[in-house]
Amino acid sequence: MKGKNTPTVIVIGAGIGGIATATHLAQRGVQVTVVEKNARPGGRCDRFTREGHHFDAGPTLLVMPLVYEAEFAALGASAAEMLQWQRVDPTYHLIFDDNSRLTLTSDMKRMQEQLEQMEPGSFRGFLRYLDEGHRHYHLAMEKLVNRDFRHASEFFSPLNAPLLFQLKPLAKHYDNMAHYFDQPRLKAAFTFQDVYMGLSPFAAPATFSMMPYTELAHGVWYPQGGMYRIVAALMELAQAAGVEFVYGTAVEQIMTQGKAVKGVVLADGRSLKADAVVANADLPYVYQNLLPPNGMAQQLKRKRYSCSVISFFWGVDKTYPELPPHTLFLADDYRGNFDSIINDLTLPQTPSLYIHAPARLDSAMAPPGEDTITAIVPVGHLDETGEQDWPTMRAQARRAVFERLTHLGMGDLPDHIKFEVNYTPLSWRKRYNLVKGATHGLGHNLTQLGYLRPHNRHAHYHNLYFVGASTHPGTGVPTALVSARHTAVRLLEEWQIG
Repeated sequence: MKGKNTPTVIVIGAGIGGIATATHLAQRGVQVTVVEKNARPGGRCDRFTREGHHFDAGPTLLVMPLVYEAEFAALGASAAEMLQWQRVDPTYHLIFDDNSRLTLTSDMKRMQEQLEQMEPGSFRGFLRYLDEGHRHYHLAMEKLVNRDFRHASEFFSPLNAPLLFQLKPLAKHYDNMAHYFDQPRLKAAFTFQDVYMGLSPFAAPATFSMMPYTELAHGVWYPQGGMYRIVAALMELAQAAGVEFVYGTAVEQIMTQGKAVKGVVLADGRSLKADAVVANADLPYVYQNLLPPNGMAQQLKRKRYSCSVISFFWGVDKTYPELPPHTLFLADDYRGNFDSIINDLTLPQTPSLYIHAPARLDSAMAPPGEDTITAIVPVGHLDETGEQDWPTMRAQARRAVFERLTHLGMGDLPDHIKFEVNYTPLSWRKRYNLVKGATHGLGHNLTQLGYLRPHNRHAHYHNLYFVGASTHPGTGVPTALVSARHTAVRLLEEWQIG
């Protein structure tokens, strides 16, 4: 039982980063209360169930398993034991406009056969690309992701100068592919992962070759019961550590006094005081809505934001065994797709899209004899005018999904959909307070990485901390876990708690 002199922390938001930060702190004797505006924990790693169909509303696959292992170990737990994960191989089934296909797998013999058929000699290029990805992954994890840059001198250091050549941050990812492949479809097949960061491969640093590498080398995994298993596992650890959770309660304001924060004001008018506040809400939202106006709020409005998605969640009254767990339809007009999304903030005419069938991996995700299907279509984030026609774009995206699925013999899908739930950028903004409905928060362009990304502690309010997608090191579930550890360590050091 904690005493009256026990330090107290309020965490705003029960996303992955918020739960993990709260657990780190509580395990070291801090009294932590997590305030969540929604009815359940998870944030963007959300889940819902309807008529026996279970849907992961956010991420649908687990990548970078080595990070999960390290971060769960830092919480005193085993990721493998708690998540009960299984490796998914092949990782993806890619389908192109003419219905030709490429199956991504760690089976190098099968990769060689497929790649040589598409472009003679390309397997050698593929092996060289994996070698570069290996180098980028290990260097980026050691020198960037796992570093908590608190001072500019730690980032802009002569010791980091070699990274300009070793990590290729100044080269564009897609342009860099010319060193390995000539075939545009192969260039697309090993750069589409940039959308995980909400980025276009035509703008993303070539550093992100680390993502295709880790998927093939370390695997794509699926936790038993879906990605929400991660939330459930973290909640088990948090509750064992004594973290208190308050749901259905929105924070209206962070109370400030001088150079400190004093707690939060809730939407119902109540005040909760604390020795420190950790904001797991979307960082731009915090600056624009919960703190007194300042220059940083305006600066954040001018930052680059990630793209968004239109998601469809369908309960289906029959099974489609021919549909693999992870299918990607990649448009030949690859550059045009990203131009429409990133520059025009709209839906491409022939969009690339992703289909997830979780019942291929866990039969409990759908009732017997039925199927659970999620379709995700990348799209531009909300613009400043508010004039985007989301009902029309949603209808266009739905038609594009149905048309693509005819390539898999699923032309009858519309006749077998029992119900549909869909999210547009407006939904992401409303449900999770994501500024501009940008599903991955701030973008990961070169000037928003490392020390240049918003820091985990406020520059003025010394006891206000940040964790999550728009802070260092970046977006995604694994990096949220890293961000949580960075934030907790820094706060504990400030309080001289071991």
